[in-house]
Amino acid sequence: MKGHAAFVIHSRPYRETSQLVEVFTQEQGRQSLIAKGSRQPRSPLKGLLQPFVPLSLTFGGKGELKTLFKAEATAPAIRLTRTALYSGLYLNELIYYLLEAHTPFDEVFEAYQTTLHKLAAGEALEPCLRHFEFYMLNVLGYGVDFAVDAHTGEGVVAKAWYQYQAEAGFSRVERYQSGAYLGEHLLALAELDLSSSDILLAAKQFSRQALAPYLGGRPLRSRALFIKGKRGSRSE
Repeated sequence: MKGHAAFVIHSRPYRETSQLVEVFTQEQGRQSLIAKGSRQPRSPLKGLLQPFVPLSLTFGGKGELKTLFKAEATAPAIRLTRTALYSGLYLNELIYYLLEAHTPFDEVFEAYQTTLHKLAAGEALEPCLRHFEFYMLNVLGYGVDFAVDAHTGEGVVAKAWYQYQAEAGFSRVERYQSGAYLGEHLLALAELDLSSSDILLAAKQFSRQALAPYLGGRPLRSRALFIKGKRGSRSE
């Protein structure tokens, strides 16, 4: 039976000795697996089914919940620490909530793996996350054209202000309103230019607005952990 390149994105105990494991595979997308006996002291799976470990998995079954037969690490764990760790957990939550189960997203798998390596290498967190979010939105068909007024079809004007309309895009407004975007920043986002703090702030605002309907109001655990971690570092 062929092994599938995969990463664990979530796991939880199941019964006395097993685990329920959500994995993201390159060829078969997101899958729900039962890892029987994986919590037993001598299980070959013990300690292996962790996030950010490149794996080769064999599994099967007829229902929605498949049985994991074998797991092997194909490379050392991608080491994420502190804020990079929270960022990696955030990527896992996006995959878990946004991607339809049992549907291949091999290009997303590659982008996910690349982003993890960038985070591990110490690249700036905000650009890494924004690039991945934008990529996910485009792959899922939720992306927008930052350079075109969605209402008039005209090009975005650098010094004008625009409001975002979910699933439509950006429309010009007469003057600044709360939450409005400067055209200059939208034109930068169209080029994936995240070189300034103002543009990064606009990118983060857009990502949160655009992703919110598809996250269904779910509180993201990674975000709560990130905030808690920042508070803890300040008190040290």
